[in-house]
Amino acid sequence: MTDVELALWSFPALLLLIFLRVPIALAMLLTGFAGSWLVTGAPMMTLNQLKTLSYGTFSNYSFSIIPLFLLMGQFATLSGMSAALFRAAESFLGHRRGGVAMSAIGACAGFGAICGSSLATAATMGQVALPELRRYGYPGSLATAALAAGGTLGILIPPSVILVIYAILTEQNIEKLFVAALVPGLLAALGYMGAIAVWVRIWPNDAAVRPRAPWAERLRTLASVWPVATIFLLVVGGIYLGVFTPTEAAAVGAAGAGLAALASGALTWRGLGDAILGTASSTAMIFLIILGAGLYNSFLALTQLPQIAAAWVGGQGFDPWLALALVLLFYLVFGCVMDSLSMVLLTVPIIFPIMLALDFGMSPDDFGLWFGVLVLIVVEVGLITPPVGMNLFIINAMARETPIRATWGGVLPFVTTDIARIALLVAFPPITLGLVRLLDALG
Repeated sequence: MTDVELALWSFPALLLLIFLRVPIALAMLLTGFAGSWLVTGAPMMTLNQLKTLSYGTFSNYSFSIIPLFLLMGQFATLSGMSAALFRAAESFLGHRRGGVAMSAIGACAGFGAICGSSLATAATMGQVALPELRRYGYPGSLATAALAAGGTLGILIPPSVILVIYAILTEQNIEKLFVAALVPGLLAALGYMGAIAVWVRIWPNDAAVRPRAPWAERLRTLASVWPVATIFLLVVGGIYLGVFTPTEAAAVGAAGAGLAALASGALTWRGLGDAILGTASSTAMIFLIILGAGLYNSFLALTQLPQIAAAWVGGQGFDPWLALALVLLFYLVFGCVMDSLSMVLLTVPIIFPIMLALDFGMSPDDFGLWFGVLVLIVVEVGLITPPVGMNLFIINAMARETPIRATWGGVLPFVTTDIARIALLVAFPPITLGLVRLLDALG
């Protein structure tokens, strides 16, 4: 068996391990280790490679941004920002048909702007919004599906942990990626609200509306979310204006969220310990997946499969748009059985060079930003598609009276808006790149 054939056979072997419920980080480590051993024929060389790979990966200064963004999310959860965001959104939207569910989407978007994690956004907003959705008579299918879909905004609206990892893998500019993801993220929130509006018009008795809030209440609740706006402007604005590097901005954001939690009285010693422990646990999980993907991709590099595949695709004269459609379809399908972080780490080092070899009529830098946002959106859809949509299970665990099949059915309108948004962004790249180009021109 040639090295390339060995690399090709490693994919079904990896999927088999995943289907056997082996943790994906361990599955990638085992497959990568066994593959490297078979290619080199020297187990000690593979062990040495694992040692140097671990040090080389985790000594990368750029990866320090991940625990800082996670800590910022932990502090934001402690400070009660999620509840303030929901109250503010509800005061403006709650009197509309489906408005309480739309408020949950708006609050998810706001919380995602200071969290960077889809799972944390879904879990936090679920605790805040589910009781209110029940009180106004929303069916379990709509309530759980709306919160699961809203949770995905945590990784799309910057700052986003997965965008940072994509930027490191493809050597893209983190600042520009954050700016490029902003408009698609807002479109996602509007699309989800549109799905709710259509739902409650087809089934008008599915939910009640709350009384219209007076303007004094609206302004009061709006003023209560100033910490969110301040942290977001400090982090994203500071990065793009060149005041901070992305890592420095993450540290400033974590400190700002910590001060907000302290000012709210929620940051006790026990709360601080829980926040640090939660950050350490999530960071360890992410870093183990990064190590597993790094060893597996190192094995593929030994076989020359990515280079051979890129050269082959570039020499076949494939239509670039057809190739892009197939890649996005691949992400949609595999997103149903793999988590988003693993998908990005495992596939981007292979697929990105192949796609970069095709001519989409834009510069490599613009293509890297546009393709990154598309990949992020598609893997985000995987968080709300069965059978392994993690957000669905997180929200459903909080609403045990709602069968998981009802949640699966309820999420279909939201997935439909996601697919429509992907088609729109593919057809009109300036939607993604326009704000980046505008800020470049002004700068």
